[in-house]
Amino acid sequence: MKLRTYARMRKWWRIWAKSLGEKVGETDRQANTVAVIRSLWWITHMLTCMAIILNAIANHGWGLFG
Repeated sequence: MKLRTYARMRKWWRIWAKSLGEKVGETDRQANTVAVIRSLWWITHMLTCMAIILNAIANHGWGLFG
């Protein structure tokens, strides 16, 4: 069971890493490190966008969207 879960996680990690962009690095380890950094950047970007949207709603109300 653990092996199947590990294989599934590797598959999804590979898909996620490819969605972040071109593979960078000479080895798989370097490519994974770059993918982790890009993932952290993406998460930070999404959180920032959500904070901006929530701030706009808090200060201007829902009338902003309608």
